[in-house]
Amino acid sequence: MDFSLNEDQRAFQDMAASFSRDELAPYARQWDEDSHFPIPTLRKAAELGFGGIYVKEEVGGSALTRLDAALIFEELSKGCTSTAAYLSIHNMVAWIIDTFASEELRRKYLPKLCTMELLTSYCLTEPGSGSDAASLRTSAKDDGDHYVLNGSKAFISGGGVSDLYAVMVRTGGEGAAGVSCLLVEKGTPGLSFGANEVKLGWKSQPTAQVNFQDCRVPKSNLVGTEGQGFKIAMAALDGGRLNIGACSLGAAQACLDHALAYVQERKQFGRPIADFQALQFQLADMATELEAARLLLHKAAAAVDAKSHDATKLAAMAKRLATDTGFKVVNEALQLHGGYGYLRDYPIERYFRDVRVHQILEGTNEIMRLIIARHLLKD
Repeated sequence: MDFSLNEDQRAFQDMAASFSRDELAPYARQWDEDSHFPIPTLRKAAELGFGGIYVKEEVGGSALTRLDAALIFEELSKGCTSTAAYLSIHNMVAWIIDTFASEELRRKYLPKLCTMELLTSYCLTEPGSGSDAASLRTSAKDDGDHYVLNGSKAFISGGGVSDLYAVMVRTGGEGAAGVSCLLVEKGTPGLSFGANEVKLGWKSQPTAQVNFQDCRVPKSNLVGTEGQGFKIAMAALDGGRLNIGACSLGAAQACLDHALAYVQERKQFGRPIADFQALQFQLADMATELEAARLLLHKAAAAVDAKSHDATKLAAMAKRLATDTGFKVVNEALQLHGGYGYLRDYPIERYFRDVRVHQILEGTNEIMRLIIARHLLKD
């Protein structure tokens, strides 16, 4: 078993690292303070192929693997975790369209999604259905050659700004089998948005409620077939969980790097605090736990690429471990900085705020444990 990266993967990683260092990191603090959504920067990322990382080349994608994507998102997250996370969501929607949509929809949308001329949002969660996604209530009633949508989606990244929304709706009866996936364009009559949410972190991307009131959507905008929506949503989340785990690892690695530099500069009791064995042990544990989470994430990415029978279980394991470990390492890096870590003069507090939500979204870590346990008991 070879754990080393090949030449192409090192090239993707280096390219993402350079972009992160030059185009994200210098501006991340200001974007956070101003709640600014850096669309021109996202389009620069798309010029490098990051707008359609695992979309087929024939429609403008990069046709890379899930492991390649994990390497890219870890590097991007070091520069700005919030912006990298939005890019992950955009890629998830592009993959849904590339994998499940008609040839007409693929040709219509994907070239503009890959350049990020069009931005996308993923709409699954509702005010009344979070972890219990199969109970969603947003309805899509059959009306000739259209569906008529009524309902609301909550906590939607890009809500109000994105140009295209992949929406999970109920076209049939209760439960997962009644869910379908529709593409809804911004500007469609009956589509509206709530106020931009005021959040703890992820401030460089807007988050808003998405509302549908007698919103007419052509049946040609159906992705896959009626009743396939929940399976599409869950398949997309396998990849989304890998990406958000990678974003946690990137933020945590950046904080560990900051902590390593700080403890060698900071002096107490007449010497650098890096000389104290207790802090050395803490740093060693942080690095070890981060590396273990990274290895599991890469294994899960390979399993998703291979469509392995245990891919969903491994993706859940990787998401749970990477996001819990990521937050733990960021928190410990803040502690190593003492009072300075709590100040905005240092970037640690921003990473701390940004990674906290990773334990909640793409399926809470409690739901990850439930998925893992179900697979264990089934096996």
